[in-house]
Amino acid sequence: MILVDSHCHLEMLQEVSATVDRARAAGVVHAVVVGQFHKPGDFGHALEVSQSAPDFFSPTMGIHPHDAAKATEEDFGALEELCRRPEIVAVGEAGLDYFYDHSPRELQLAAFRRQCALAVALEKPLVVHVRDAHLRCQEILRAQRVRRGVIHCFTGDVNEARRYLDLGLYLSISGIVSYRNTDALQEAVRFAPLDRLLVETDSPYLAPVPYRGKKNQPAYVAEVAKKVAELRAMAVEEVALSTSRNSAALFGFEIPEAGDNPV
Repeated sequence: MILVDSHCHLEMLQEVSATVDRARAAGVVHAVVVGQFHKPGDFGHALEVSQSAPDFFSPTMGIHPHDAAKATEEDFGALEELCRRPEIVAVGEAGLDYFYDHSPRELQLAAFRRQCALAVALEKPLVVHVRDAHLRCQEILRAQRVRRGVIHCFTGDVNEARRYLDLGLYLSISGIVSYRNTDALQEAVRFAPLDRLLVETDSPYLAPVPYRGKKNQPAYVAEVAKKVAELRAMAVEEVALSTSRNSAALFGFEIPEAGDNPV
């Protein structure tokens, strides 16, 4: 089985080797590691993580809506410089979070617009975080003419899925799809075309059933693919390969052809 984890967070360099080994054993051939602004002057360790296993990781870089209020003008300048590097495959995660409101909404909006513009200017995909702000998010994506990107950890319904798909974006499905009381999300997973779906872990968060409550890791993306396959009445190998090809096409890396992966 060939799998790609389209969105994970790995900051502890000493854990990378064992994490990669477990992921490969589960069939994971690649993972997108999300670079995240933490505080002024600090964009975390996604680059170092990816450099430790460049055949396995592709890094992104962005300013999360939770941290928009912390970002200075210098940080936005640093973000642009980082995202210009060829190894950075996408801008983000960026977006809007009106559930927690850790940053004032006007600052979230400003940071999101800037990162939309950066992704378009650099011709790189945008990784979007959105919670309780779908309509506002869609308005901005449309106005900024974002045509390449992914709604990470998509949790919306069929109508929300349709609007993002109409914008040309992918939907990335996390372990939440395996939780109870997610009927609307599960219906959206059945509705969306397979060639527009990705699977992710959002490690170390949101571990899927049967690992819910534990620290998540890229190896567990296999369980997300299994749930998607169950919902769509398809073979898990088909879902895994298709979502892996979708990730590779969006982010611009290569994956083995079917039959090349020994797992």
